[in-house]
Parts: sequence; structure tokens; C-alpha cells
Amino acid sequence: MSDQTLTPRHIFTALAVVILWGMNFVVIKIGLKGIPPFLMGTLRFTVVAFPAIFFIPRPKVPFKLLAAYALTISFGQFAFLFSAMALGMPAGLASLVLQAQAFFTVGLSAIVFGDKLKLSNLLGMLVASMGLILLGSTSISQTGSKVTFIGFVLTICAALSWATGNVMNKKIGPTAVLSLVSWSALVPIIPFFLLSLYFEGADTIGHSLSNMSLPSAFSIAYLAFAATLIGYTLWGKLLSTLPTHTVAPLTLLVPVIGLSTAWLILGEALTPLQILGALIVMGGLLINVFGQKIVHSIRAKFA
Repeated sequence: MSDQTLTPRHIFTALAVVILWGMNFVVIKIGLKGIPPFLMGTLRFTVVAFPAIFFIPRPKVPFKLLAAYALTISFGQFAFLFSAMALGMPAGLASLVLQAQAFFTVGLSAIVFGDKLKLSNLLGMLVASMGLILLGSTSISQTGSKVTFIGFVLTICAALSWATGNVMNKKIGPTAVLSLVSWSALVPIIPFFLLSLYFEGADTIGHSLSNMSLPSAFSIAYLAFAATLIGYTLWGKLLSTLPTHTVAPLTLLVPVIGLSTAWLILGEALTPLQILGALIVMGGLLINVFGQKIVHSIRAKFA
């Protein structure tokens, strides 16, 4: 039976995960200065899988589901995200736009599992969509923090891939998180390497590996160990000991950390329109997560 009380230890763990995942986007941007996106994906998941799979039992999951999970939440999400950031998507805005996965997850769950959409879900989607449209318009007009339209679109595709992976995860059901993450990391290595070989070329791969800088090596290590193995394991423990509705809203802090660290470390400054768009998206996310609770509270108060 899970512990329903949010203790200081839970709060510390949650903050650690949020900081690890929020910093993730700045680290990606730094790594991409020396490593092309598809090679970065190859290296990230190679380090995640090896040597972990030699010490961690294989998850009791059918290969079809394991592959579907890995090709969406690992390969699809990061192939799109790394490419988006290599093509001009700022780290801070990427951390925010990627949160569109919450709405895609709700929509896909309604289609696949028949989950009912609540008014707060629909309203949150509508509000967040307005914010995303505003952010997208700044990329078309080429204003602000050097946002490119293709980078923006690819980040939306990354969010959709993440959401699809969430649906696959729900199909898999309860399982050991570290085992699932480690063994599923085997799947994206080959497609990432083939894409790197085709688009980036053997010469670029060889040059990147033989001339890898310390920041690039740190980026790979951070993405593999801190953001993936440690982050997902701690998050899985939180989900197993606390109700989902208590844990899930904490991810709203990820873009806050992402935007803040991108500004502090990379000097990414947003225009007033981009700030407005970001606030509207955050408002939509808040409505999606807390809207139903507010409605119930109001009804209870006047009942």
C-alpha cells in the first residue's frame, strides 16, 4: 500500500528530479555544439543501456510493447527534440513547448482507452493551444530568441512522441522503472546510428568522437545517468509511493527550471510576445491539472 503523505523526503526527491529534467535542455544545447543530434542520441542510449543491462534483469514485458515504448518515448521524442534544438529551438522554450505532451497524452488516452475528457482538459488544451500558436507565430516572424519554425514544429512532434510513449507505458502496466528504461534503451541505438550515418556522415561521426570536448562528454554522461537513469528511477519511486494526482503536477516546474537556467547559463532572452505565449501555455497546463479540483471545491462550497 502506498504512503499517501507527502514527506520532506518526497519533496526533496521531487525537486531533485525537476531540477535534473529542467537542466536537461541547457545540457542538450551545450552538447549539440560538439556533437550532431543523431550521434548524440546514439551515444546517450548506448551509455544508458551499457553496462546497466548486464546487472539489471530484463523487464517482464512483451517485446512488441517494449519496442513500441522505446521507439516513441526514447527514439521519436529525442530524435525530434535534438534535431529541433540543433535547428534553432532555444533550450528554455523547448522545455515549455515539450509540455504539450500532457494534452496529447489526454487526447490519445481518450482515443485508445476511452478515457473521458473533462471540461478542464478541453479548456486547458484550448488555452495552451493559443499560447503555442503565439509562440509559433514568433518563429514565423523570426523575432525573439532565435526561434525557427522548423525547430518549433519538431518540438511539437517530440511532444507527440512522448505522449504516444506514455500510452505505451500505460499498456505495459506496472513494472520496474529502472529495468524498463535500461532495456528499452537498446532499441533506439540502431535507428539513431543509421540516421547519423546517413544524414551526418561517417566523417562527421569520426571527427566528433575523436575530438570530443569535455562539455560534450559531460552532456552525454548527464543525459544518460542524471536525466535518464537517476531521473526516471526517482520519478518511478515517487509514483509508486504517492497518488498520481499529487506527483504529476510537479512536472509543471520543469519548464520553470528550463527557462530560468537557459536565461542564466545561455543568455536566452524572450521577447514580450514570447513571454506572453509562455505564460498562456503555463496557464493552460495549470487549468488541465487543477481545473477539475477547483470546480469540485466551488461546487462543495455552494452545495
